[in-house]
Amino acid sequence: MPHLSTDDDVRLYYEEVGRGTPIVFVHEFADDIRGYEPQLRYFARRYRCIAYNARGYPPSDVPAEWTRYSQERARDDIRAVLDALNIAKAHIVGLSMGGFATLHFGLAYPERALSLVVAGCGYGAEPQKRQQFLEETAKTAALIESAGMAEAAKIYSVGPTRVQYQNKDPRGWAEFAARLAEHSSLGSANTMRGVQGRRPSLWDLVEPMRRLEVPTLIMTGDEDEPCLEPALLMKRTIPTAALVVFPNTGHALNLEEPALFNQSCDDFFHQVESGRWPRRDPRAMTDSILGMR
Repeated sequence: MPHLSTDDDVRLYYEEVGRGTPIVFVHEFADDIRGYEPQLRYFARRYRCIAYNARGYPPSDVPAEWTRYSQERARDDIRAVLDALNIAKAHIVGLSMGGFATLHFGLAYPERALSLVVAGCGYGAEPQKRQQFLEETAKTAALIESAGMAEAAKIYSVGPTRVQYQNKDPRGWAEFAARLAEHSSLGSANTMRGVQGRRPSLWDLVEPMRRLEVPTLIMTGDEDEPCLEPALLMKRTIPTAALVVFPNTGHALNLEEPALFNQSCDDFFHQVESGRWPRRDPRAMTDSILGMR
């Protein structure tokens, strides 16, 4: 069972398949490496694909102290994966918690990223929702600790941005819910408290995002309410960003609409690799509606 070590001596489980330009997949809070199976099967035909379980998600290590989990740590764990596998640069694909880590990785280590796919990113980012989000993360962490992940998963898996997947694909959703119930209670509570509950708002990252030059694809579902405004913020702020909105779709984009997710990433990677990904024309960023002055 392959593992690699981070610079703070946490062992991360990873899987690798395919050959070619590398892609690293970074999973969300409610899933793990198995949630990227539709992407690994598709992209391994032409790419070197790597997916790993974050700290707190067995068979990766589960540090007992919640302070060993943070947004900075999640960011640097992506770098640890690249370093351990001798990868200079890769396409980085992240969903939700993994999307935040991917964005932070691009801001901190732009020279290591061929491109960034930031999907389903934005929970708790809106300033007016900040306090509510912090209260809900604390409540969720406490529930996981007291009742266990199997019980907490019964609530989390049918949240307002998960029911879309349940309605579209009951079989796929049932597999997702079963994976969630298997997660470590300690690891999940620590992740909720240390990463989710302490990460900065995207509105606090506006200036660094303005300077981000790595090609970036932002994805969101149109029924993923917590991510809609943050997605627009990133699109409007990152000069190299494009935005894809999936219709009638909730949070688990890559599972709910795997064909659309894969095709969107595939087209994006091709444009980046051919040197055709654009930087936004400054003439498009104006307060004018019709261009008349």
